[in-house]
Amino acid sequence: MEFFTISLLNGLSYGLLLFMLSSGLTLIFSMMGVLNFAHASFYMLGAYFAFSVGQWLGYWPALLAAPLLVGLFGAGFEKYCLRRVHKFGHVPELLITFGLSFIILEMVQLVWGAGSMDYRVPAGLDGPLFTLYGTQFPAYRGFMMAVAVLMLIAIWLLLTRTRIGLVIQAALTHPEAVEALGHNVPRVFMLVFGGGAALAGLAGVIGGNAFVTEPGMAATVGSVIFVVVVVGGLGSLSGAFVASLLIGIIQTFAVGIDSSLLGAAGMAGLHITPDTFGYSLCRLKISQIAPILPYLFLVLMLIFRPRGLLGTREG
Repeated sequence: MEFFTISLLNGLSYGLLLFMLSSGLTLIFSMMGVLNFAHASFYMLGAYFAFSVGQWLGYWPALLAAPLLVGLFGAGFEKYCLRRVHKFGHVPELLITFGLSFIILEMVQLVWGAGSMDYRVPAGLDGPLFTLYGTQFPAYRGFMMAVAVLMLIAIWLLLTRTRIGLVIQAALTHPEAVEALGHNVPRVFMLVFGGGAALAGLAGVIGGNAFVTEPGMAATVGSVIFVVVVVGGLGSLSGAFVASLLIGIIQTFAVGIDSSLLGAAGMAGLHITPDTFGYSLCRLKISQIAPILPYLFLVLMLIFRPRGLLGTREG
C-alpha cells in the first residue's frame, strides 16, 4: 500500500508537470495548426530566466517574470519569423521551429555555459508537505501540482468564458469573419503563440529546480511532450491532461518495480518461458524499460486509435 500511494502521488506530480509543458503546445496547435518543435526549448528558457532573475530578485518575482520574458520572446518569433513562412505550408513551419530549437540551445550554452545551474527550490517550500507511511512528500511537489491545476482551470475559463477566448477560437476556423468584425487576426495568432510559449516558460520555472537545469533538459522532455499531445489527441487540451496523467503514473510505477518481465508475466497469470522471447529479454526489469513505455503507448495509440484519446483530428 505504501508503494502504491507514494508512487501514485509522484506519478500525479510528474504527470501534471507534463501537462504544464504540453498545454502550451496543444493550444498553439489547436488555434494555429502549428506543431512547434521549439516548445521544449521555451521550457528550458523559462528555467534559465528564472535562475537569473532569482539571483537578483528571488524566486517569487522570477515565477512571474520568467514566463513573461519567454512569452515576449515567443510572440516576437511568431511576428518576425513564423508569420513570414506560414503561407508556405506546414513543412516550412516545422523547419523554422526546428531551427529555433538549435539556436536557443546554442544561446543558452553561450550565455550560461554547458554545465548545470544551481537552481534550487525556494526555502519556503524546501521541506515535507506531509509524511505518509514514514515517507515525506515534498512541499514543492504539492506546489507544482497546485499550479498545474490552477493553470488548467484558468485556461479553460479563458477559452470558454471570456470574449478573448471566443475570438481566439473563431480566428482559427473563420478568420475572414473575425477580421470583418474588426479584430486583428495576425495579432491574435501572435498572442496565442506567445501565450503558449509563456506556459512552457512557467513549466520551466516550476520544473527547473524540481529536476535539473542544464542545456540537455529540452531534449530530455521534448519527445515526451509530443507523445502526450499525440496520445491525448492533437489539439485537445482535455486529452493532453488525461494523457499527461496516464503517462506520468505509468512511468513512475514502472520505475519503482524491480521485478523482471518474466516475473511480472507470471504474476499476471501469463505462462511465458525464456524460450518465447529470449532469455536476455525476459531478464530485463520493468524499471529498465520504463523510459520506452511512453513511446510504446504512442505506437499502440496510433495503431488502434489514431485520433488519440479525446482528439478529433487523425494523428
